[in-house]
Amino acid sequence: MKRRVLIFVVLGMLLGMLPFGVHGVEMDIPAKSAVLMDITTGQVLYEQNAAEALPPASVTKVMTMLLIMEAIDSGKIKWDDTVTASEAAAEKGGSQIFLKVGETMSVSDMVKSIAVSSANDCACAMAEHLCGSEAAFVELMNRRAKELGMENTHFVNCTGLDDAPEAKEHKTSAKDIAIMSRELLLKHPDIKKFTTIWMDTVRNGSFGLSNTNKMVRFYSGATGLKTGFTSGAGYCLSATAEREGLELVAVVMGCATSKERFAACKSLLDYGFSNFALVRPEINDQMTVPVELGKAKFVKAIPSGQDAMLIDKGQKSSVTTEMELLPGVKAPVSRGQRLGTATVRAGEQILAQIPLVAEEGVQELSWWDVFVAVLKSYAGAKE
Repeated sequence: MKRRVLIFVVLGMLLGMLPFGVHGVEMDIPAKSAVLMDITTGQVLYEQNAAEALPPASVTKVMTMLLIMEAIDSGKIKWDDTVTASEAAAEKGGSQIFLKVGETMSVSDMVKSIAVSSANDCACAMAEHLCGSEAAFVELMNRRAKELGMENTHFVNCTGLDDAPEAKEHKTSAKDIAIMSRELLLKHPDIKKFTTIWMDTVRNGSFGLSNTNKMVRFYSGATGLKTGFTSGAGYCLSATAEREGLELVAVVMGCATSKERFAACKSLLDYGFSNFALVRPEINDQMTVPVELGKAKFVKAIPSGQDAMLIDKGQKSSVTTEMELLPGVKAPVSRGQRLGTATVRAGEQILAQIPLVAEEGVQELSWWDVFVAVLKSYAGAKE
């Protein structure tokens, strides 16, 4: 179906500024819903029915992987920890590596099997390893979804399988999938060691894995992320890729065929890479402002807020940054106190005005400090 969509890219988002770029785009996206998001800034570049709650199938495992990575990065579990398959895990249907009851495997191989082959049995085993039961893990999934602002999401399992009556309530939206995909890649980039694998093995090389996400092999810059299919959900995909420092996530839900989901995500990603660029303003990291009557003579000025901006790709070569600092400040100086402005321009157009603030506070000199300084100055003059 053809839809005409206005794309709004808010360049001054972090500052509440008004300048923005507007793009009209016509794309044929054969999906029930779709969204394209910049991973660094979180800005939505394209959306089609992106807020509708739909069954996500195995794209659910983006949240499963996120919770596993959070547990690893927090030190709760380690990559070489041993995970034992329960009867519940071994009985999972759909995509699997056919775990036996009581079989053990490292966290690393479990995550590899989930990321590459969408192994439902491994997802269940990891859920039980982390929380004691899949039900307790699902509670954590829903709590984390709320924390991330995923407004149209309710999970009932860690796999996306629709083999139980309650699975009718297992839903999320294209935008919510983009949000959790962004959180996973932005905060836990080590997951890419697994999501970019095309073919590999577990069980000491005796069991082969082949990535269900064909874009990993056939799309330049692909970094992941997760496929999904059930008869109720149709073909779904969260596809991520990075080129020239710009990393995007394209999500489609409810496609009629596997071929269509890959083609749809390719179109979305191609659109993003063709029209947008990520720039980081060149701001001198050694800027200082003199401090009058302070215990330090100078205070360092640093940019406040986000350091990356999404712009029209055609503007990239003309971006300049101009810094303006106060000639001096009087103590006391508070941490975060405004000391100046960095103005980012593309030609004559102002893209953003970034506050420059005090990196640390500076205390005011006491009367005793002043008295001692005067004495030292006097003694030095006599010598």
